[in-house]
Amino acid sequence: MAYDFETEPEFQEKLDWMAAFVHEEIEPLDLLWPHDVYKPLTEEKRKLIEPLQQQVREQELWACHLGPDLGGRGYGQLKLALMNEILGRSLWGPRIFGTQAPDTGNAEILAHFGTEEQKARYLQPLLDGEIVSCYSMTEPQGGADPGVFKVRAERDGDEWVINGWKFFSSNARWASFLIVMTVTDPDAGPYQGMTMFLVPRETPGVDIERNIPVFGDPEEEGSHALIHYDNVRVPDTNRLGGVGQAFAVAQTRLGGGRIHHAMRTIGNCARAFDMMCERVLSRSTKGSLLAEKQFVQGYVADSWAEIEQYRLLVLQTAWKIDKYQDYLRVRKDISVVKVLAPKLINDVVGRAIQVHGALGTSSELDLGRMFIRQFTVGFSDGPSEVHKVVAARQILKDHQATAGLWPTEHLPTRRVEARAYLDKRLAELG
Repeated sequence: MAYDFETEPEFQEKLDWMAAFVHEEIEPLDLLWPHDVYKPLTEEKRKLIEPLQQQVREQELWACHLGPDLGGRGYGQLKLALMNEILGRSLWGPRIFGTQAPDTGNAEILAHFGTEEQKARYLQPLLDGEIVSCYSMTEPQGGADPGVFKVRAERDGDEWVINGWKFFSSNARWASFLIVMTVTDPDAGPYQGMTMFLVPRETPGVDIERNIPVFGDPEEEGSHALIHYDNVRVPDTNRLGGVGQAFAVAQTRLGGGRIHHAMRTIGNCARAFDMMCERVLSRSTKGSLLAEKQFVQGYVADSWAEIEQYRLLVLQTAWKIDKYQDYLRVRKDISVVKVLAPKLINDVVGRAIQVHGALGTSSELDLGRMFIRQFTVGFSDGPSEVHKVVAARQILKDHQATAGLWPTEHLPTRRVEARAYLDKRLAELG
């Protein structure tokens, strides 16, 4: 048995190319167009973006989460994790590499459950980066809890009629289509009573009430839609998966996605850490560099240790997924990875803001946006509190209650047992 923490040389060359490419070619886009990542491309942007995407394809790094039949490489989670660590340093990086959410997950749903006509109309343009999509699941009255979802889809001949409200449907204002989770059998419960549909954006009755910005974004840049589905009619051929099988469809997009988010979190925090180290080596107060202050040295040491610990946990989880090919077997690992991500952002980016002082809180650095990301990471793909419960339940399955009055580590009881065992051994030895 051996532990090996090195990446094979051929793939490391790819990662090195990615790191340089993201820094030199993609980060300038982040500076000029931070709010345009999900918008349809203008002619000016297309002239810049498409050649970059072509370079990614030439390096065979485009949409690597997808299989070769869809133009990807079919990489396992470990390689994808290492790639996403680099992409996490850039806003535009995922789009240039064909891995931006929610388009990646929606593409997988279409690939598995879409008709040939839907694949031609939506999947290929989505894979080519020509359009964006929306995953419309959460609702105003209950967030991501499917047990309280109210959006209904009712059968009417060869059509389904969708009614109700969805909340925080990201990118709906620019999307060509939406994947909508609906209640089709209220009596069957959330695991058998919900169905997924593909809804073209131009379908009558898809009414965006407003586009909500997150704090820090300009009002006009809001991208999280409150949508009223008002007697929206779609044919049965727009159903994705079987009736009542929305949960099975949803799992197609969620398992690996949480690992990708985790590694992008590491890339985000590593960038903040680099900014912190540069600052403490550059700024003096009270007669010495910040780097010479013990409090600040504690910031540096704690931040480095926390990033490395988290990185190893995420990579080990990705390795387990590749090894076992069973997300349920790695369920607690994935949940814990999800739970720890916002804490890492809070701690590392928070310290980086602190050592920058007033500048750290200003719009002249990106630390504020990076810090706020902890809150969206905390509820995306399921609230952290839910994942803690999932992890605890899975962990406790590997333990059991004591059969007696005292704990198994009760010292008086163990001493009696030890004395009896040693007396027996002495008797055997004569």
